Amino acid sequence: MLTIKTFVFNEFYVNTFVLSDETKECVIIDPGCNNKVQKDELNSYIEKKQLHPEMIINTHGHIDHIAGNSYVRSLYNIPLALHKKDLFLIENALHYAAFFGFDAEMSPVPDRWLNEGDEIIFGNTVLSVIHVSGHSPGSIVLYSEKDKVLIAGDVLFNGSIGRTDLPGGDYATLIRGINEKIMVLPYDTTVYPGHGTITTIKQEYDTNPFLHNR
Repeated sequence: MLTIKTFVFNEFYVNTFVLSDETKECVIIDPGCNNKVQKDELNSYIEKKQLHPEMIINTHGHIDHIAGNSYVRSLYNIPLALHKKDLFLIENALHYAAFFGFDAEMSPVPDRWLNEGDEIIFGNTVLSVIHVSGHSPGSIVLYSEKDKVLIAGDVLFNGSIGRTDLPGGDYATLIRGINEKIMVLPYDTTVYPGHGTITTIKQEYDTNPFLHNR
């Protein structure tokens, strides 16, 4: 059974997730920790639960979602995974951080490129990679069919969608991807967005104002 621990980190209130199961293996998604208190909070949880980190996954390359990449990768000596179309965001991360007055370390180059249809396997858990560009060129979401869980990054929020006015964003592409790849999932799928509170596919189908033209 999948266990999801949510941390809210940095000035952008990004949701960082630790996904684990009964085997104690885990993955760390979008480590946004950018100060000692937040880094210690993440590490303390992993130590307390006696988890074994297997991979860092970035749903996309925006600075708030990758701020802790360097720390986490160094601490646990585990690979970092991202869609290659967001490499330019990783490479320019410190420029974006300076623009926002945001404290972050330079992210290492990813060890694995994620693509549509890939599977991330840890313990008894399988996450399917779904590429939904529009918020950024390489935005992905992660779907567990068994647990009916979607890690949505900044693609879909509770009552909203990801912004499309950042480099590489495109509104029409994002809406099309959400409608064609996310809203077709089972209604009772729980959605964990990159910011804000959880929701479900049915709730967004019924109430999300951006999806009324589906």
